[in-house]
Amino acid sequence: MTANATTDFPDASEIGYLLHKHPDRVQSWNLPMGTTTVLYPEVSAQRTTVAVLLNDGAASGLAVALSRLFKQTRAGVCSTRPELVSTAMDLTISMPSAPSRGSADLASRMFGPLGWTVDARPIPLDPTQPTWGDSEYIDLVLTGTFTLSAALRHLYVLLPVLDDGKHYWVGEDEADKLVRVAGDWLGDHPESSLISSRYLAHRRELVASALDRLVPDAPQDDVAPRDPTLAEQRVHAVLAALAESGARSVIDLGCGEGRLLRDLVAHSTFERILGADVSDRALAKAHRRLRLDEMADRQRSRIELIQSSATYRDVRLQGFDAMVLMEVIEHVDLARLPALVRSVFSQARPRTVLVTTPNSEYNVLYPGLEAGSFRHVDHRFEFTRAQFEQWSAAVAGDHAYAVRVEGIGPRDPNHGTPTQMAVFTREEQSE
Repeated sequence: MTANATTDFPDASEIGYLLHKHPDRVQSWNLPMGTTTVLYPEVSAQRTTVAVLLNDGAASGLAVALSRLFKQTRAGVCSTRPELVSTAMDLTISMPSAPSRGSADLASRMFGPLGWTVDARPIPLDPTQPTWGDSEYIDLVLTGTFTLSAALRHLYVLLPVLDDGKHYWVGEDEADKLVRVAGDWLGDHPESSLISSRYLAHRRELVASALDRLVPDAPQDDVAPRDPTLAEQRVHAVLAALAESGARSVIDLGCGEGRLLRDLVAHSTFERILGADVSDRALAKAHRRLRLDEMADRQRSRIELIQSSATYRDVRLQGFDAMVLMEVIEHVDLARLPALVRSVFSQARPRTVLVTTPNSEYNVLYPGLEAGSFRHVDHRFEFTRAQFEQWSAAVAGDHAYAVRVEGIGPRDPNHGTPTQMAVFTREEQSE
Protein backbone atom coordinates (compact mmCIF):
# COMPACT_ATOMS: atom_id res chain seq x y z
CA MET A 1 0.00 0.00 0.00
CA THR A 2 1.42 3.37 -1.02
CA ALA A 3 0.27 6.68 0.46
CA ASN A 4 0.96 9.91 -1.42
CA ALA A 5 0.76 13.34 0.19
CA THR A 6 -2.29 15.48 -0.63
CA THR A 7 -3.30 18.97 0.34
CA ASP A 8 -5.36 17.65 3.25
CA PHE A 9 -2.67 15.14 4.26
CA PRO A 10 0.61 17.05 3.85
CA ASP A 11 3.06 14.47 5.26
CA ALA A 12 2.68 10.91 3.95
CA SER A 13 5.12 9.55 6.56
CA GLU A 14 2.48 10.16 9.22
CA ILE A 15 0.67 7.08 7.98
CA GLY A 16 2.71 5.25 10.63
CA TYR A 17 0.63 6.90 13.35
CA LEU A 18 -2.59 5.64 11.79
CA LEU A 19 -1.32 2.10 11.25
CA HIS A 20 0.22 1.88 14.74
CA LYS A 21 3.32 0.31 13.15
CA HIS A 22 6.60 2.24 13.38
CA PRO A 23 8.23 2.95 9.97
CA ASP A 24 11.74 2.21 11.32
CA ARG A 25 10.98 -1.39 12.26
CA VAL A 26 10.32 -4.67 10.48
CA GLN A 27 7.70 -6.50 12.53
CA SER A 28 6.41 -10.07 12.20
CA TRP A 29 3.51 -11.90 13.85
CA ASN A 30 2.54 -15.56 13.93
CA LEU A 31 -1.15 -15.38 13.03
CA PRO A 32 -3.48 -18.34 12.45
CA MET A 33 -3.18 -17.83 8.69
CA GLY A 34 0.63 -17.87 8.80
CA THR A 35 3.60 -15.63 9.52
CA THR A 36 2.81 -12.04 8.59
CA THR A 37 5.36 -9.25 8.26
CA VAL A 38 4.88 -5.47 8.03
CA LEU A 39 7.65 -3.20 6.77
CA TYR A 40 8.09 0.20 5.10
CA PRO A 41 10.21 -0.01 1.88
CA GLU A 42 10.10 3.79 1.51
CA VAL A 43 9.21 6.65 3.86
CA SER A 44 9.08 10.33 2.98
CA ALA A 45 6.77 13.29 3.36
CA GLN A 46 5.74 12.94 -0.28
CA ARG A 47 5.41 9.16 -0.59
CA THR A 48 5.33 6.29 1.92
CA THR A 49 4.99 2.61 1.08
CA VAL A 50 3.80 -0.06 3.52
CA ALA A 51 4.27 -3.72 2.61
CA VAL A 52 2.34 -6.61 4.15
CA LEU A 53 3.85 -10.03 3.46
CA LEU A 54 1.66 -13.04 4.22
CA ASN A 55 2.46 -16.72 3.81
CA ASP A 56 -1.09 -17.55 2.64
CA GLY A 57 -2.61 -17.54 -0.83
CA ALA A 58 -6.20 -17.10 0.34
CA ALA A 59 -7.76 -13.66 0.06
CA SER A 60 -9.83 -14.35 3.16
CA GLY A 61 -6.57 -14.99 5.02
CA LEU A 62 -5.18 -11.65 3.85
CA ALA A 63 -8.40 -9.89 4.84
CA VAL A 64 -8.28 -11.35 8.35
CA ALA A 65 -4.57 -10.54 8.65
CA LEU A 66 -5.20 -6.91 7.67
CA SER A 67 -8.01 -6.73 10.18
CA ARG A 68 -5.87 -8.09 13.02
CA LEU A 69 -2.76 -6.11 12.16
CA PHE A 70 -4.61 -2.83 11.71
CA LYS A 71 -7.63 -3.33 13.93
CA GLN A 72 -7.45 0.14 15.46
CA THR A 73 -6.92 1.69 12.05
CA ARG A 74 -10.00 0.01 10.59
CA ALA A 75 -12.00 1.14 13.61
CA GLY A 76 -10.82 4.73 13.16
CA VAL A 77 -8.83 4.94 16.40
CA CYS A 78 -5.61 6.96 16.74
CA SER A 79 -5.06 8.46 20.19
CA THR A 80 -1.71 10.08 19.32
CA ARG A 81 -2.93 11.91 16.20
CA PRO A 82 -6.75 11.77 16.23
CA GLU A 83 -7.01 14.55 13.64
CA LEU A 84 -5.57 12.19 11.00
CA VAL A 85 -8.34 9.59 11.31
CA SER A 86 -10.87 11.50 9.20
CA THR A 87 -8.32 12.86 6.72
CA ALA A 88 -8.36 11.32 3.25
CA MET A 89 -5.13 10.64 1.35
CA ASP A 90 -4.18 9.48 -2.11
CA LEU A 91 -3.74 5.71 -1.89
CA THR A 92 -2.37 3.06 -4.21
CA ILE A 93 -2.97 -0.53 -3.16
CA SER A 94 -1.09 -3.17 -5.10
CA MET A 95 -1.67 -6.92 -4.86
CA PRO A 96 0.50 -8.70 -7.47
CA SER A 97 -1.34 -12.02 -7.00
CA ALA A 98 -4.92 -11.58 -5.85
CA PRO A 99 -7.37 -14.51 -6.17
CA SER A 100 -10.31 -13.57 -8.42
CA ARG A 101 -12.88 -16.18 -9.37
CA GLY A 102 -15.52 -14.99 -11.79
CA SER A 103 -15.85 -12.60 -14.71
CA ALA A 104 -12.87 -10.63 -15.96
CA ASP A 105 -14.36 -7.35 -14.74
CA LEU A 106 -15.22 -8.63 -11.25
CA ALA A 107 -12.68 -6.43 -9.43
CA SER A 108 -13.98 -3.34 -11.25
CA ARG A 109 -17.56 -4.24 -10.37
CA MET A 110 -16.61 -4.62 -6.71
CA PHE A 111 -14.29 -1.65 -6.10
CA GLY A 112 -15.33 0.74 -8.88
CA PRO A 113 -18.68 1.86 -7.39
CA LEU A 114 -16.86 2.79 -4.15
CA GLY A 115 -14.67 5.31 -6.00
CA TRP A 116 -11.56 3.24 -6.68
CA THR A 117 -9.79 3.27 -10.03
CA VAL A 118 -9.19 -0.40 -10.79
CA ASP A 119 -6.41 -1.93 -12.88
CA ALA A 120 -6.88 -5.71 -12.89
CA ARG A 121 -4.72 -7.79 -15.22
CA PRO A 122 -5.18 -11.56 -15.49
CA ILE A 123 -2.13 -13.68 -14.70
CA PRO A 124 -1.56 -16.54 -17.17
CA LEU A 125 -1.30 -20.07 -15.88
CA ASP A 126 2.10 -20.34 -17.54
CA PRO A 127 3.60 -17.46 -19.55
CA THR A 128 5.43 -19.96 -21.72
CA GLN A 129 2.18 -21.79 -22.59
CA PRO A 130 -0.30 -19.13 -23.78
CA THR A 131 -2.80 -21.75 -24.94
CA TRP A 132 -3.35 -22.78 -21.32
CA GLY A 133 -5.16 -19.52 -20.67
CA ASP A 134 -5.34 -17.41 -17.54
CA SER A 135 -5.20 -18.49 -13.92
CA GLU A 136 -7.67 -17.50 -11.21
CA TYR A 137 -5.28 -14.77 -10.05
CA ILE A 138 -4.98 -11.15 -11.10
CA ASP A 139 -2.40 -8.42 -10.73
CA LEU A 140 -4.59 -5.86 -8.97
CA VAL A 141 -3.86 -2.17 -8.45
CA LEU A 142 -6.38 0.12 -6.75
CA THR A 143 -5.98 3.90 -6.65
CA GLY A 144 -8.22 6.39 -4.93
CA THR A 145 -8.56 9.02 -2.23
CA PHE A 146 -9.91 7.62 1.04
CA THR A 147 -9.34 7.57 4.76
CA LEU A 148 -7.30 4.57 5.80
CA SER A 149 -10.23 3.28 7.86
CA ALA A 150 -12.53 3.26 4.82
CA ALA A 151 -9.90 1.63 2.60
CA LEU A 152 -9.27 -1.19 5.06
CA ARG A 153 -12.99 -1.82 5.46
CA HIS A 154 -13.35 -2.08 1.68
CA LEU A 155 -10.50 -4.60 1.51
CA TYR A 156 -11.75 -6.58 4.50
CA VAL A 157 -15.11 -7.22 2.82
CA LEU A 158 -14.22 -7.40 -0.86
CA LEU A 159 -11.03 -9.51 -0.90
CA PRO A 160 -12.92 -12.66 0.23
CA VAL A 161 -15.63 -11.75 -2.29
CA LEU A 162 -13.10 -11.81 -5.13
CA ASP A 163 -11.81 -15.15 -3.88
CA ASP A 164 -15.37 -16.49 -3.38
CA GLY A 165 -14.16 -18.68 -0.58
CA LYS A 166 -13.86 -18.11 3.15
CA HIS A 167 -11.43 -20.53 4.69
CA TYR A 168 -13.22 -20.75 8.01
CA TRP A 169 -16.76 -21.50 9.11
CA VAL A 170 -19.33 -18.80 8.38
CA GLY A 171 -22.03 -18.33 11.01
CA GLU A 172 -24.48 -15.69 12.20
CA ASP A 173 -21.69 -13.54 13.60
CA GLU A 174 -20.32 -13.11 10.06
CA ALA A 175 -23.63 -11.57 8.94
CA ASP A 176 -23.47 -9.21 11.91
CA LYS A 177 -19.86 -8.38 11.03
CA LEU A 178 -20.77 -7.63 7.41
CA VAL A 179 -23.49 -5.20 8.48
CA ARG A 180 -21.20 -3.60 11.04
CA VAL A 181 -18.19 -3.16 8.73
CA ALA A 182 -19.96 -2.36 5.44
CA GLY A 183 -23.27 -0.94 6.62
CA ASP A 184 -22.41 2.59 5.47
CA TRP A 185 -21.90 1.64 1.81
CA LEU A 186 -23.02 -1.88 0.95
CA GLY A 187 -26.76 -1.14 0.92
CA ASP A 188 -26.26 1.28 -2.01
CA HIS A 189 -23.71 -0.85 -3.86
CA PRO A 190 -25.07 -2.14 -7.22
CA GLU A 191 -23.58 -5.58 -6.46
CA SER A 192 -24.80 -5.78 -2.84
CA SER A 193 -26.51 -9.14 -3.37
CA LEU A 194 -23.44 -10.73 -4.98
CA ILE A 195 -21.13 -9.29 -2.33
CA SER A 196 -23.32 -10.51 0.51
CA SER A 197 -23.71 -13.95 -1.03
CA ARG A 198 -20.00 -14.50 -1.57
CA TYR A 199 -18.96 -12.96 1.76
CA LEU A 200 -21.41 -15.22 3.61
CA ALA A 201 -20.41 -18.40 1.75
CA HIS A 202 -23.70 -18.46 -0.19
CA ARG A 203 -25.71 -19.23 2.97
CA ARG A 204 -29.10 -17.92 1.86
CA GLU A 205 -30.56 -17.34 5.31
CA LEU A 206 -27.56 -15.27 6.36
CA VAL A 207 -27.58 -13.29 3.12
CA ALA A 208 -31.28 -12.49 3.54
CA SER A 209 -30.72 -11.43 7.14
CA ALA A 210 -27.85 -9.12 6.19
CA LEU A 211 -29.67 -7.55 3.24
CA ASP A 212 -32.76 -6.95 5.36
CA ARG A 213 -30.65 -4.85 7.71
CA LEU A 214 -28.57 -3.16 5.02
CA VAL A 215 -31.69 -1.87 3.28
CA PRO A 216 -34.08 -1.39 6.22
CA ASP A 217 -36.53 0.81 4.31
CA ALA A 218 -37.00 -1.54 1.37
CA PRO A 219 -40.70 -2.18 0.55
CA GLN A 220 -41.80 -5.40 2.19
CA ASP A 221 -43.36 -6.61 -1.06
CA ASP A 222 -39.87 -6.65 -2.60
CA VAL A 223 -38.33 -8.73 0.19
CA ALA A 224 -38.46 -12.45 -0.44
CA PRO A 225 -39.77 -14.40 2.54
CA ARG A 226 -37.07 -16.31 4.37
CA ASP A 227 -36.75 -18.77 7.18
CA PRO A 228 -35.52 -17.30 10.47
CA THR A 229 -31.80 -17.58 11.10
CA LEU A 230 -30.50 -19.81 13.86
CA ALA A 231 -29.76 -16.71 15.95
CA GLU A 232 -33.39 -15.60 15.59
CA GLN A 233 -34.68 -19.07 16.43
CA ARG A 234 -32.47 -19.10 19.52
CA VAL A 235 -33.88 -15.77 20.73
CA HIS A 236 -37.47 -16.93 20.06
CA ALA A 237 -36.87 -20.13 22.04
CA VAL A 238 -35.43 -18.19 24.98
CA LEU A 239 -38.31 -15.70 24.98
CA ALA A 240 -40.85 -18.54 24.88
CA ALA A 241 -39.17 -20.28 27.83
CA LEU A 242 -39.11 -17.02 29.80
CA ALA A 243 -42.79 -16.45 29.09
CA GLU A 244 -43.58 -19.98 30.23
CA SER A 245 -41.66 -19.38 33.47
CA GLY A 246 -43.68 -16.25 34.27
CA ALA A 247 -40.52 -14.24 34.90
CA ARG A 248 -40.90 -10.50 35.43
CA SER A 249 -37.22 -9.74 36.03
CA VAL A 250 -34.45 -11.14 33.83
CA ILE A 251 -30.65 -11.12 33.71
CA ASP A 252 -28.87 -11.61 30.39
CA LEU A 253 -25.51 -12.81 31.70
CA GLY A 254 -22.88 -12.49 28.99
CA CYS A 255 -25.14 -10.12 27.07
CA GLY A 256 -22.48 -9.13 24.54
CA GLU A 257 -23.67 -6.41 22.20
CA GLY A 258 -27.29 -6.64 23.30
CA ARG A 259 -28.99 -8.87 20.74
CA LEU A 260 -31.28 -10.53 23.30
CA LEU A 261 -31.65 -7.37 25.40
CA ARG A 262 -33.26 -5.59 22.48
CA ASP A 263 -36.02 -8.22 22.34
CA LEU A 264 -36.44 -8.28 26.11
CA VAL A 265 -37.03 -4.52 26.17
CA ALA A 266 -39.67 -4.91 23.46
CA HIS A 267 -41.75 -7.13 25.78
CA SER A 268 -43.48 -5.10 28.48
CA THR A 269 -43.95 -8.20 30.67
CA PHE A 270 -40.29 -7.91 31.67
CA GLU A 271 -40.34 -5.13 34.24
CA ARG A 272 -36.68 -5.31 35.21
CA ILE A 273 -33.87 -6.23 32.81
CA LEU A 274 -30.17 -6.46 33.58
CA GLY A 275 -27.49 -6.92 30.94
CA ALA A 276 -24.13 -8.06 32.30
CA ASP A 277 -20.90 -8.70 30.43
CA VAL A 278 -17.19 -8.81 31.28
CA SER A 279 -16.33 -6.65 28.23
CA ASP A 280 -16.83 -2.92 28.63
CA ARG A 281 -16.48 -2.57 24.85
CA ALA A 282 -19.37 -4.98 24.28
CA LEU A 283 -21.45 -3.07 26.81
CA ALA A 284 -20.74 0.19 25.00
CA LYS A 285 -21.97 -1.39 21.76
CA ALA A 286 -25.07 -2.71 23.55
CA HIS A 287 -25.71 0.79 24.86
CA ARG A 288 -25.64 2.15 21.31
CA ARG A 289 -27.62 -0.76 19.87
CA LEU A 290 -30.40 -0.24 22.40
CA ARG A 291 -30.27 3.53 21.93
CA LEU A 292 -30.48 3.99 25.68
CA ASP A 293 -29.74 7.71 25.43
CA GLU A 294 -32.82 8.16 23.24
CA MET A 295 -35.11 5.89 25.27
CA ALA A 296 -38.07 7.37 27.14
CA ASP A 297 -37.55 7.60 30.90
CA ARG A 298 -40.15 4.96 31.67
CA GLN A 299 -38.51 2.48 29.31
CA ARG A 300 -35.02 3.44 30.40
CA SER A 301 -35.84 2.71 34.03
CA ARG A 302 -36.52 -0.95 33.15
CA ILE A 303 -33.01 -1.77 31.91
CA GLU A 304 -29.51 -1.53 33.31
CA LEU A 305 -26.10 -2.55 31.93
CA ILE A 306 -23.27 -3.58 34.26
CA GLN A 307 -19.79 -5.04 33.90
CA SER A 308 -19.62 -8.40 35.63
CA SER A 309 -18.13 -11.86 35.17
CA ALA A 310 -20.12 -15.08 35.09
CA THR A 311 -17.41 -16.85 37.11
CA TYR A 312 -17.33 -14.49 40.12
CA ARG A 313 -19.85 -13.79 42.84
CA ASP A 314 -21.72 -10.53 42.29
CA VAL A 315 -24.53 -9.52 44.65
CA ARG A 316 -26.01 -7.37 41.86
CA LEU A 317 -27.04 -10.62 40.13
CA GLN A 318 -29.24 -11.73 43.02
CA GLY A 319 -33.00 -11.29 43.36
CA PHE A 320 -34.04 -11.89 39.74
CA ASP A 321 -36.71 -14.31 38.53
CA ALA A 322 -34.68 -15.64 35.61
CA MET A 323 -31.16 -15.67 34.23
CA VAL A 324 -30.18 -16.36 30.62
CA LEU A 325 -26.75 -17.58 29.52
CA MET A 326 -27.16 -17.60 25.74
CA GLU A 327 -24.07 -19.04 23.99
CA VAL A 328 -21.89 -18.22 27.01
CA ILE A 329 -20.60 -21.37 28.70
CA GLU A 330 -18.58 -22.53 25.68
CA HIS A 331 -16.45 -19.37 26.02
CA VAL A 332 -15.38 -20.39 29.53
CA ASP A 333 -12.42 -22.68 30.16
CA LEU A 334 -13.64 -26.07 31.37
CA ALA A 335 -11.58 -25.62 34.53
CA ARG A 336 -13.54 -22.44 35.27
CA LEU A 337 -16.96 -23.92 34.53
CA PRO A 338 -17.54 -25.01 38.18
CA ALA A 339 -16.97 -21.39 39.23
CA LEU A 340 -19.69 -20.28 36.78
CA VAL A 341 -22.05 -22.94 38.13
CA ARG A 342 -21.37 -21.81 41.68
CA SER A 343 -21.92 -18.14 40.81
CA VAL A 344 -25.20 -18.82 39.00
CA PHE A 345 -26.82 -21.71 40.87
CA SER A 346 -25.50 -21.28 44.42
CA GLN A 347 -25.08 -17.53 44.77
CA ALA A 348 -27.39 -15.70 42.34
CA ARG A 349 -29.88 -18.58 42.46
CA PRO A 350 -32.73 -17.32 40.26
CA ARG A 351 -35.95 -19.29 40.00
CA THR A 352 -35.26 -20.11 36.32
CA VAL A 353 -31.96 -20.47 34.46
CA LEU A 354 -31.74 -20.86 30.68
CA VAL A 355 -28.49 -22.08 29.12
CA THR A 356 -27.99 -22.42 25.36
CA THR A 357 -24.83 -23.82 23.76
CA PRO A 358 -23.76 -25.39 20.44
CA ASN A 359 -24.29 -29.08 19.80
CA SER A 360 -20.87 -30.21 18.56
CA GLU A 361 -22.34 -33.23 16.76
CA TYR A 362 -24.05 -30.89 14.30
CA ASN A 363 -20.76 -29.32 13.19
CA VAL A 364 -20.13 -31.95 10.52
CA LEU A 365 -23.08 -30.52 8.57
CA TYR A 366 -21.45 -27.12 8.17
CA PRO A 367 -19.39 -26.80 4.96
CA GLY A 368 -15.87 -25.57 5.50
CA LEU A 369 -15.73 -26.55 9.18
CA GLU A 370 -12.97 -29.10 9.60
CA ALA A 371 -13.55 -32.20 11.71
CA GLY A 372 -12.85 -31.52 15.35
CA SER A 373 -12.99 -27.74 14.91
CA PHE A 374 -15.12 -25.44 17.01
CA ARG A 375 -17.65 -23.05 15.49
CA HIS A 376 -15.87 -20.00 16.84
CA VAL A 377 -12.19 -19.34 17.50
CA ASP A 378 -13.01 -18.18 21.05
CA HIS A 379 -14.83 -21.39 22.04
CA ARG A 380 -13.00 -23.37 24.72
CA PHE A 381 -15.14 -26.49 24.29
CA GLU A 382 -18.39 -27.65 22.71
CA PHE A 383 -20.67 -30.29 24.25
CA THR A 384 -22.22 -33.22 22.45
CA ARG A 385 -25.87 -33.85 23.25
CA ALA A 386 -25.02 -36.57 25.75
CA GLN A 387 -22.36 -34.44 27.44
CA PHE A 388 -24.71 -31.47 27.78
CA GLU A 389 -27.51 -33.60 29.20
CA GLN A 390 -25.09 -35.20 31.67
CA TRP A 391 -23.68 -31.81 32.73
CA SER A 392 -27.17 -30.30 33.07
CA ALA A 393 -28.45 -33.20 35.14
CA ALA A 394 -25.43 -33.01 37.47
CA VAL A 395 -25.84 -29.25 37.96
CA ALA A 396 -29.55 -29.60 38.62
CA GLY A 397 -29.07 -32.43 41.10
CA ASP A 398 -26.34 -30.63 43.02
CA HIS A 399 -28.32 -27.40 43.40
CA ALA A 400 -31.95 -28.57 43.82
CA TYR A 401 -33.17 -27.62 40.35
CA ALA A 402 -35.26 -29.61 37.89
CA VAL A 403 -34.04 -29.50 34.29
CA ARG A 404 -35.19 -30.33 30.77
CA VAL A 405 -33.07 -30.15 27.63
CA GLU A 406 -34.47 -29.27 24.21
CA GLY A 407 -33.12 -28.52 20.75
CA ILE A 408 -33.18 -25.28 18.76
CA GLY A 409 -32.95 -25.04 14.98
CA PRO A 410 -33.36 -27.58 12.16
CA ARG A 411 -33.21 -31.17 13.36
CA ASP A 412 -31.02 -33.71 11.60
CA PRO A 413 -32.01 -37.36 12.23
CA ASN A 414 -28.43 -38.33 13.05
CA HIS A 415 -26.86 -35.21 14.51
CA GLY A 416 -29.74 -33.45 16.26
CA THR A 417 -30.15 -29.65 16.25
CA PRO A 418 -27.38 -27.03 15.97
CA THR A 419 -28.21 -25.48 19.35
CA GLN A 420 -29.28 -27.12 22.60
CA MET A 421 -30.97 -25.42 25.53
CA ALA A 422 -31.30 -26.46 29.16
CA VAL A 423 -34.19 -25.01 31.17
CA PHE A 424 -33.46 -25.18 34.91
CA THR A 425 -36.29 -24.59 37.38
CA ARG A 426 -35.56 -24.25 41.06
CA GLU A 427 -37.45 -26.75 43.18
CA GLU A 428 -39.55 -24.78 45.65
CA GLN A 429 -39.34 -27.41 48.37
CA SER A 430 -35.63 -26.73 48.65
CA GLU A 431 -36.31 -23.26 50.04
